[in-house]
Amino acid sequence: MLAITDKEFTQLASYIKLNYGIHLPEHKKTLVVGRLQNLLLRDKLSSFSEYYDQVINDKTGKSANLLVNLITTNHTFFMRESDHFVYFKEKVLPYLSRVVQDRDLRIWSAGCSSGEEPYTVAMFLDEYFGANKKLWDTKILATDISSKVLETAQKGIYSNEALLLLPKHWQANYFEKIDDESSRVVASIRQEIIFRKFNLINPVFPFKKKFHVIFCRNVMIYFDAQTKNALINAFYASLVNGGYLFIGHSESVNREMSKFQYVMPAVYRKEL
Repeated sequence: MLAITDKEFTQLASYIKLNYGIHLPEHKKTLVVGRLQNLLLRDKLSSFSEYYDQVINDKTGKSANLLVNLITTNHTFFMRESDHFVYFKEKVLPYLSRVVQDRDLRIWSAGCSSGEEPYTVAMFLDEYFGANKKLWDTKILATDISSKVLETAQKGIYSNEALLLLPKHWQANYFEKIDDESSRVVASIRQEIIFRKFNLINPVFPFKKKFHVIFCRNVMIYFDAQTKNALINAFYASLVNGGYLFIGHSESVNREMSKFQYVMPAVYRKEL
């Protein structure tokens, strides 16, 4: 097993922080080695310094893309932090259905990972609007920094065991069984999601219109305070007045550094 020196770890961690905002403290050294070990062996590299040189000198960006795919943690599941979805259904959607006059509903799943979150939101929208859904533009933007998880998300294929967390009528109506092991999200729901690769630490968000709801849950736990505060303020600027931000329960918004109004645990709102 290849070892990583303190200097090599600092070098790699600094590169990842600068380019992706992900903070890797010293105790993550073993994780970094574990996730990159096979890659170094495959490319017959003798050290992490050699690997670092490979990443920064690869002008195609493929090495950097593979690095972020390996380093990012993409653990998620359907109905994660389900109280958020209850609030979304019972409070947010009735409010938006009243105030969004042009019926162009703009929702962003930022850090969507393998797609469970945006698909869950799409299913709630389909159920809430019912026959009137065709009168609304309800497409959801789903972004992530990892091209690997975006490929998985776009396929919309999940284990049948993973679907047990969903209501039975959703399992029946929104999924097509492939075999005894897996099922696929039906086309009508898959078509509601626009998947894009996007880096949340980009200095400029290239979106033409502001969002009504942003989900960014369990992403900022990988950022340091400065990066997190900058992102929260970028989200604030990207929301319409009265728009909602959902974050992870292990995350928080520093209200001294942000104008967001606290609604309930891990739910914030831009002032009207």
